[in-house]
Amino acid sequence: MTLAERVAAAWYAPRLTALAALLWPLSVVFRAVVATRRTLFRAGVLRSTRLPVPVIVIGNLNVGGAGKTPLTCALAAELHARGFHPGIVSRGYGGSAREPRAASRADDPRIVGDEPLILAATGFPVWIGRDRVAAARGLLAAHPACDVLLCDDGLQHYRLARDVEIAVIDAEYGFGNGMLLPAGPLREPPGRLAEVDAVVRLVARDAPRRPARDARETLMTYEPLPWRNLVDATRVADVASWRGRDVHALAGIAHPQRFFALLRSMGIAAFEHPLPDHHAFTAADLAYPATAAILMTQKDAVKCVGLADVRCWYLPLSAVLDPALPAYVENRIRGFQTA
Repeated sequence: MTLAERVAAAWYAPRLTALAALLWPLSVVFRAVVATRRTLFRAGVLRSTRLPVPVIVIGNLNVGGAGKTPLTCALAAELHARGFHPGIVSRGYGGSAREPRAASRADDPRIVGDEPLILAATGFPVWIGRDRVAAARGLLAAHPACDVLLCDDGLQHYRLARDVEIAVIDAEYGFGNGMLLPAGPLREPPGRLAEVDAVVRLVARDAPRRPARDARETLMTYEPLPWRNLVDATRVADVASWRGRDVHALAGIAHPQRFFALLRSMGIAAFEHPLPDHHAFTAADLAYPATAAILMTQKDAVKCVGLADVRCWYLPLSAVLDPALPAYVENRIRGFQTA
């Protein structure tokens, strides 16, 4: 186990670990830096840049995935159905690109990152950049019809002024040990949730749900779509043929066990291979010559297109939102347009 894997395990351990306790003093320093930076933006010493269209920021407090990208895709589709022309901005984490640029489905994930390729599959314009303001300006210049921007994972990027803040929480993993980096998984204290406009909790498909009374606290689930082959888009997956056979499952995401549990719920008993989040795949990762199928997430699949053979399949997931959330966001940005 690498040091990074040990630290991540300590974050989500059922009780305080020696490693987390050892890192706690650094966590105190990090908290002070976060609080100081936030105060400087509030006081106007550090300035946020406001854009000519409404900006919706979708983020989380934890390091790693909590459902931000699927939520961004789903909300963009909901807004488009309501007559808007969304654009999406992403950091492009894991990519080598230094300057703001457009991202398309045909781009190399080693350059633009893996999540932007998933975002680009929506058909909406996507720009990446470590400087979200510059990326947003580039997108608006290239797509003047765009009338709303969604920023995937920008909750802590205060230089970009926002009109709606949405925080996503993975209900299964929560805030781990509740500590800030590096002793825990948090980038900001849990009290930050009191300042956002909406909190969305990612829950299991079979979790009991009832319609939300308002958009302040809503639930989101993942709905699996049909399996897709990485080499031949016309092939139809025969899931029943995988049961009882040699099948391998790969997951280079924040919480690989979520994907493996989903496979087990489908009756698929696979050899499970958890990998680091944003793992850079090589041919060796797919070297299972005797296997009937190699299964992976969509996030991993975009990095395996040039390495895959016909045994490789990925499972797209669609975020199912409570109707209260897109209705609330629509009302907020309609107000922006008439202000």
